[in-house]
Amino acid sequence: MKRASKAEASTARRKRVEADLEREPAAKAVAKAAIKAKAEKKAKSKAQAKDSGGHESAATPAPDEPMSRKRYEKELRKLHAELVALQLWVQEKGLKVCIIFEGRDGAGKGGTIKAITDRVSPRVFRVVALPSPSDREKSQMYMQRYLPHLPAAGEVVIFDRSWYNRAGVERVMGFCSDDQAKRFLAAVPLVEKAIVQSGIILLKYWLEVSPEEQTRRLEDRINDPRKLWKLSPMDLKSYSRWYDYSRARDDMFSATDTGFAPWFVCDSNDKRRAHLDIISHLLTQVPYKSPKREKPKLPKRQKAGGYRDPQYAFKRVPPAS
Repeated sequence: MKRASKAEASTARRKRVEADLEREPAAKAVAKAAIKAKAEKKAKSKAQAKDSGGHESAATPAPDEPMSRKRYEKELRKLHAELVALQLWVQEKGLKVCIIFEGRDGAGKGGTIKAITDRVSPRVFRVVALPSPSDREKSQMYMQRYLPHLPAAGEVVIFDRSWYNRAGVERVMGFCSDDQAKRFLAAVPLVEKAIVQSGIILLKYWLEVSPEEQTRRLEDRINDPRKLWKLSPMDLKSYSRWYDYSRARDDMFSATDTGFAPWFVCDSNDKRRAHLDIISHLLTQVPYKSPKREKPKLPKRQKAGGYRDPQYAFKRVPPAS
């Protein structure tokens, strides 16, 4: 007996499904509704794939679907090209940009900053991660140690934690009094207004991570010798105070989420998606154009002119394996 081809088998299956649907009007209606819902979901995803600046959104896949490395690297490559264009524009126009990253331990601040700065000049994109204050700095006005690091013309300064330490870790861990924290929250909008009025573009990002994901990441730091340096005794102490940090965060937002310096919150449970979302967003917050540049050409090298390689016994670095 001759076996049916794949095409014939597929046609037969389709006809059986159509026959079943014709016999069952209710099933037909359900199937049509499912097809319509799927089409609407796809159309909605396409509509969200473009943001206001024309950049593709990183959130094209379903939110609960982890982003693949291949897709991540493809999207990141395009965004890195835009960041280079932004860098050239900042230098050409003398713009001043200040970006703040805050969030709980393990929220992904360092990885996000690395994704931003990977392909740009460290002389333009400058990262500031201040250590604990010295005794002298403790005697100063609280904001004083941060002000010298603000950007000059042609610079983008990124704070890996900032003056908001006083509203978060210092308040929760008892390094400042409640009264000091409240006075800080009352004063900081005035300082930030002065910063913005001086011509600095101020962007504030809060990376939000779930308790489960934070636990997974901190345990990963404990077990991975490459990440041990990321885990401090303070991280371990603060880990147990989840809701104290939540209350401190809520007070911070309430007092400092202003029209001239708003907070932007990003879900960072999926690190790759968070990197792309934040880079895409900050590109829409800083007005820029790709400066016109002629493609450079390498000049011809000079002739040897009698030069010969020296007969010197260099101390060579041996191959690793």
